[in-house]
Amino acid sequence: MGATGQSKMRSFQEIYDIASARKGGDDALQALLADTRVAVDLAAIPDDRWLSNFTRCVFQAGFSWKVIEAKWDGFEAAFHRFDVARCAMMDDDWFDDLLRDTRIVRNGMKIQTVRDNAVFLSDLAKEHGSAGNFFATWPSDDFVGLLKCLKTRGSRLGAATGQYALRFIGMDSFILSADVTARLIAEGIVSKSPTSARDMVAVQTAFNTWRAQSGRGLSEISRVLAMSVG
Repeated sequence: MGATGQSKMRSFQEIYDIASARKGGDDALQALLADTRVAVDLAAIPDDRWLSNFTRCVFQAGFSWKVIEAKWDGFEAAFHRFDVARCAMMDDDWFDDLLRDTRIVRNGMKIQTVRDNAVFLSDLAKEHGSAGNFFATWPSDDFVGLLKCLKTRGSRLGAATGQYALRFIGMDSFILSADVTARLIAEGIVSKSPTSARDMVAVQTAFNTWRAQSGRGLSEISRVLAMSVG
């Protein structure tokens, strides 16, 4: 499996045992695993909270997370609590006002993503009843397909930004952090940070195998992989 040609990756239990030994035992490791929302709870998240979450992650990329956190109440006010319909109709005057608004980080390209992602979420709501319904019903065994959707239909939601956005809102997900990638390389799944379509398929296949072996979700598997290294 994978680009390196390694014929057999470790079972999930073997990787779990490595992580458990590194973190001081099963109880300590279990306490560090990520919580996720069930589908019905994801579906109930209002569209404005999806836009808020996406925007926070877009602005955090390349900026100090502490700065964004400190200003977040200002972001919520400046974007009218991320009302999707209102943000999708952002006109030039409002955009220009935001460029002068000291309550937020005044980055024009990132401000533009609020309008673009509001349009994206509006389209999802028209197609599926709500954005939450779309995300809640996406199959875990094709998580890379969802990441591709965020990259192609959303604005600046590719790569790590989309992965963190989905994790932060509580969706069962993996994050291809440096530690997770190191474990994937060690298991022969990929030979470097996965960016190509072929590598992402290999990553999904590995996660699907570990899901079948363990009965755990993507978030827990991802965290165990990371803690088996870092």
